[in-house]
Amino acid sequence: MNAPATTELPVVVIGAGPAGLAAAAHLTSRGIEPLVLEAGTAAAAAVRDWSHVRLFSTWGEVVDPVAEKLLAPTGWIRPDPATYPSGGDWAEQYLRPLADVLGGRVRTGATVTGVSRAGRDRIVDADRETQPFVVHVAHADGREERLFARAVIDASGTWTSPSPAGGSGLPALGEKAAVDRIAYRVPDLKDPAARARYAGRRTAVIGSGASAFTALAHLATLAETDEGAGTKALWVLRRGISGSTFGGGEADELPARGALGLAAKAAVEAGHAAAVTGFRTEAVERDGDGRLILVAEDGRRLDAVDEVIVLTGFRPDLSFLSELRLGLDERLQAPVALAPLIDPNQHSCGTVYPHGHRELSHPEQGVYLVGMKSYGRAPTFLALTGYEQVRSVAAAIAGDLEAADRVELTLPETGVCGGAGLFDTPDDTQQADGGGCCAPAPEPQLVQLGTPAAVGASAEETPAGGCCG
Repeated sequence: MNAPATTELPVVVIGAGPAGLAAAAHLTSRGIEPLVLEAGTAAAAAVRDWSHVRLFSTWGEVVDPVAEKLLAPTGWIRPDPATYPSGGDWAEQYLRPLADVLGGRVRTGATVTGVSRAGRDRIVDADRETQPFVVHVAHADGREERLFARAVIDASGTWTSPSPAGGSGLPALGEKAAVDRIAYRVPDLKDPAARARYAGRRTAVIGSGASAFTALAHLATLAETDEGAGTKALWVLRRGISGSTFGGGEADELPARGALGLAAKAAVEAGHAAAVTGFRTEAVERDGDGRLILVAEDGRRLDAVDEVIVLTGFRPDLSFLSELRLGLDERLQAPVALAPLIDPNQHSCGTVYPHGHRELSHPEQGVYLVGMKSYGRAPTFLALTGYEQVRSVAAAIAGDLEAADRVELTLPETGVCGGAGLFDTPDDTQQADGGGCCAPAPEPQLVQLGTPAAVGASAEETPAGGCCG
């Protein structure tokens, strides 16, 4: 195999989302040629999938500073930094223009199917680090291509790999067969087809985080319309109800995220949703009318529902990296050095210590997982975390270790412990010992909270940056 000299090669960036495009901007600013490979038909394809969802971070927190400098000569002006964009706003008003500026450095319809060292599978040691990376790409038109790279930045995210309904981490029995009535994303209830699917029906929402809050709030709004009369939600939680179940509320330093939890709380208290706690789904069955019945590990069966929305988090797709020597935490599937800093078993959501290229490195030198992909199965990722990651990584690739090690990151506190169904006990049992999260699970029960409470706003979350997804 005749591979060109490594120093003459581009850095391949996998994914043209917020972190991937920011990585390309930082590399460009340092005189390093990036090549961004995006599986979708346009940049920010994953963000466009949730274009109807509003971020709980402001414009001031979701624009990378170096990317903004790259955009400035085009006359681009950042939207009001104090306002909250939707996913569609983010994609059209920032990510698309950034991809346009990068031009031919961004290739769409290009799916990475494998990454390795040229002429070396993961077993071979000899001269391994002197070999460039080889990246196999499948194009939308059926072509296959082999590219060489001096380094690889995987910013492909986790959007394409949602976690299942099953409490064991595996799909529940019958879950795959019931896919016609199961969704794994927050539905866009402004879309007529989606409204028709959920209006006047009973829907189970499985999950305990910001995405579940969003779905509950949207279903409650639909229930208050003439079209949606009779719409009901059943909120299925693996843990119990506590004071922090609905997020940080007014204590949340991201006000829109706090308001989102309050909107979900109002949906429950207004009677639009009932909560079932301590319920770990083991099976999904159909009744005689084709409706779905959720069955718990302890044999409990819920009354039939028309639809199920599974919002139990996401997990990384590592299949195309199987020939690389990655150092991943056995639980979170995040880089070993990063995992202790983000482990939801140990830290409250939003407690993220400064980290950069060193925490993101692997035994295979020159490979970095960044953005949501770097968090593995951990929730609570924020866009500004990814921007700081790629700043440090780009500096390291350029050989500027002083800049790469100068990592400063301060994230808003959320006041919430827990996420992705990892915690089984109400937080009021955790306060005495400072927030431990590992007590026996509560008995499953149906909970109808008290009188309706006023909510100041109906904020929405971003799947790229929620606490406790």
